[in-house]
Amino acid sequence: MAKKSGSKTAELRLVEPGASLPKTGDETSKKKKKIKAEIYERELARLQVELVKLQAWIKHKALRVVVIFEGRDAAGKGGVIKRITESLNPRYCRIVALGTPTEREKTQWYFQRYVAHLPAAGEMVLFDRSWYNRAGVERVMGFCTDEEYNEFMRTCPEFERMLIRSGIVLIKYWFSVSDDEQERRFEGRITDPTKRWKLSPMDLESRKRWVEYSRAKDAMFAHTDTKQSPWYVVQADIKKHARLNCISHLLSMIPYQDLTPAAIELPPRQDAGGYVRPPMSDQTFVPEIY
Repeated sequence: MAKKSGSKTAELRLVEPGASLPKTGDETSKKKKKIKAEIYERELARLQVELVKLQAWIKHKALRVVVIFEGRDAAGKGGVIKRITESLNPRYCRIVALGTPTEREKTQWYFQRYVAHLPAAGEMVLFDRSWYNRAGVERVMGFCTDEEYNEFMRTCPEFERMLIRSGIVLIKYWFSVSDDEQERRFEGRITDPTKRWKLSPMDLESRKRWVEYSRAKDAMFAHTDTKQSPWYVVQADIKKHARLNCISHLLSMIPYQDLTPAAIELPPRQDAGGYVRPPMSDQTFVPEIY
């Protein structure tokens, strides 16, 4: 993170691209003590300020950034995406979460509908699931043929190298969650009416095919975890830790400067100049129930 100083001039971050937090295994993650709520909120607020600085730098330098979020159902991808975007300008930071392809899209080049959502200069696009659907759910559920699957595995690294050569910054995250923790979260979605919509028939099917999804993920990593476009695994059994770790790592991937402007002073309000506000009785107000 960029260190604060008394000067108002911009300052380069000290973290180099590619730096990441120490890796931990699944068992290590399970044994971790949960971060205290007040510490989590403080760290999240600090990281969100840095995300605002990063967004300003991306816009200033006309960068094109793509961040892919993949992983098990209920692994916490949506929660991380929400925390990343809630303080950012939606004009320059977009979430792409595509539904089932249409009959027309099924006849297109597989990557075609994703290409349409790639960023322009100054934008960051977050893919809540991506072209890797073919290597995961489509493979396990039989929504694609063996030929289509094999072609994806062969061409995906080439496609991503092409994106990177074009100047796109491509970052890929895989959210790893244990069997027990996924089951606990699914149970929570069943009993909580505000989360029930998150549990789809496909999610339930994924529970029945846990091992098949594991094999599909292993094959996907074997083909697409490349030097040019590596996968970064986020241990996600503890949601708050996963959010902070992922955001911190994302910030480390793009060196940026602090372009925060100098203090802003509000100008005085325009003089009324004889303006008379219409009577309030002419307007329709929302009932004040609370």
